[in-house]
Amino acid sequence: MPSESSAPAPPLSVEALIDGRYTIDFASKLPLAGGGLPAFAVRDHRHGRTDLMAVQARPDSPPRAHPIHVLAQVPVACVLSPLAHGLARDPVGRSAWFVVSEAPPGLPLLPPQGDSLPRPWSEPDILNLVLRPAAHALEGLQSLHLTHRSIRAGNLFIAANRAGIALGCAWAAPPASLQPAIYEPPYSAMCLPAGRGEGHIADDVYALGVILLILALGRLPMAGMDEATILRRKLEMGSFAALTADERLPPGISDLARGMLAEDPEHRPPPVLLADPAAARARRVAARPPRRAQRPIEIGGSTAWTARTLAFAIAHDPTEGIQMLRRGEIDRWIRRSLGDGLLGSRLDEAVRLRSGALDDPEGRADALLVTRAVAALDPLAPLCWRGLALWPDGFGTALAADDAPADALRDIVAGEAIGAWAGARPERCDFGLLRQEAHQYRTLLRMRGWAGGLPRLRYTLNPLLACRSPLLAGHMAVRPADLLAALEAISGNGAQPGLPIDDEIAAFIAVRGAVGLDHDLAQLGESTVSAAAALAQLRVLATLQERLGAGKLPGLAAWMRDHVTASLTVWRNKQRRELRAALLRDMPATGNLAAMLAVIEDPALRAQDARELERAQHAVHAIDAELDRLATGAQARAEIARRIGQEAAVATGAAGLTIAAVAAVMA
Repeated sequence: MPSESSAPAPPLSVEALIDGRYTIDFASKLPLAGGGLPAFAVRDHRHGRTDLMAVQARPDSPPRAHPIHVLAQVPVACVLSPLAHGLARDPVGRSAWFVVSEAPPGLPLLPPQGDSLPRPWSEPDILNLVLRPAAHALEGLQSLHLTHRSIRAGNLFIAANRAGIALGCAWAAPPASLQPAIYEPPYSAMCLPAGRGEGHIADDVYALGVILLILALGRLPMAGMDEATILRRKLEMGSFAALTADERLPPGISDLARGMLAEDPEHRPPPVLLADPAAARARRVAARPPRRAQRPIEIGGSTAWTARTLAFAIAHDPTEGIQMLRRGEIDRWIRRSLGDGLLGSRLDEAVRLRSGALDDPEGRADALLVTRAVAALDPLAPLCWRGLALWPDGFGTALAADDAPADALRDIVAGEAIGAWAGARPERCDFGLLRQEAHQYRTLLRMRGWAGGLPRLRYTLNPLLACRSPLLAGHMAVRPADLLAALEAISGNGAQPGLPIDDEIAAFIAVRGAVGLDHDLAQLGESTVSAAAALAQLRVLATLQERLGAGKLPGLAAWMRDHVTASLTVWRNKQRRELRAALLRDMPATGNLAAMLAVIEDPALRAQDARELERAQHAVHAIDAELDRLATGAQARAEIARRIGQEAAVATGAAGLTIAAVAAVMA
């Protein structure tokens, strides 16, 4: 559930409607409609529709921007497609982001907390009411290059007239982030929930295959098992065997589910084929069973019999895996017990790359060794890094999750691990594209100042992620206009002890609305108290206010006034400086940040002030030169006078001696 602050924030001046037409009725909750997220009834004022709902996103789980944009223009039948999205406040003042979509036509196939159905479904009902409508829905999504990634019994809804199912809302949270492990292939279930990525339509086919088993069995397979146990059983036994556990199934459903639950996504039937169950059953893909070793190998308490389970064991305990790789134990087991010399050669190459690495104080070479080794052992596996697993297209949403290890994610970028992972399995991905993305991520990470680093990357990869600055005090800002409104709301119509832009806000502005502001944003991190930093912040905020056509911001203007007053020292003319200070004192009432900036940075008057300063400096230099000349002449005259005095004294003394001598003779 979204976090709730103990003291609700004062309401922001945001529209009461979503997209100018949808009103949320917070008094009408729809407890089972949101697929695990809060959902409320919605009224469309333009067309009078009431069969709508608004699903509330979690602050650290940004909605899926691309599918929302596409499906709002091209809805897909049998899918609760999004219609709009936006910011709104609930009755107690908490702000959140909502995705408006069609409301479910009925109840879910299985309540979220339920383990069993009243009775198993018949094969015709499974095919006609579930498989065919779902296949058509997935076919429509695939034609738009989209995935659903939220197919589960609690998020599939069937109308009271049993006209067929509808795929629930999957757009208000990162893809597959709410999926239990039972509905996900092992290579997705082992990932951080927020890092599972958009995936492929074959992943939706897999989840639909699990649905077929639930309906045919009348209960949830592996009920009561924890996520880790479910994952291990799927890896060890294969998904179909782990889920059915030798249960008797209708032959038609068994054949369909076996193909839909194939371990390799390329072996699963496409949606267009599932729309014709007879053709789908006739499709047979000869999949070679995994090679099983003559004896197992132990890693960190896990027992591995196959290359795939070995890859999982290394990913789960990378410290022990690194030691065994470097000692050659795993290579010997693969060659002697598993009997796969080609795989041994690939692992040997990964170890040689590690041995050739230079000094590595941060241990990235060892982490890269694990990444390459897991990819070589199991090409279906995701990127594994220091005990963390995720898919590259889920890196952005993983970066936004509150429970994600930021240090590990930073190292993935710094070490360009995505490129290394892709290079170890080029036949399974677009190696060139992923390597280029890894390099771009690293470039953003290494950008100096507040406009770069991990925050910049987080907002770049998540277009609908709210600003994470603690300065916003619970106010949500997803767009630049939201940011200005939030800063105005928390300003308290007066000065605050610190400046209104921190590193998170700077990165947010750099991504969402900073064309032409790179120089000013680069200055923001230099000092949060200097006059230059305050002036740079005012310049950034004034530019945003003008570009967005925002209204008056008197509170924010008052906040900035005291911090930029020190900038008036650039004006040298005392009278003009005092006039500017007087003007600045009255500026917050206008709420115009650009006008405040003009008071400080008036180019014409600044040029005149500079010319006057230059003339004054020339005059001062002339006076100083004259004083120096006079001082030098006075010294020369004093020296002449001193010499004349000395000569007069000598002459007087000589005359005295002469007179004394004459007097002595005359006597």
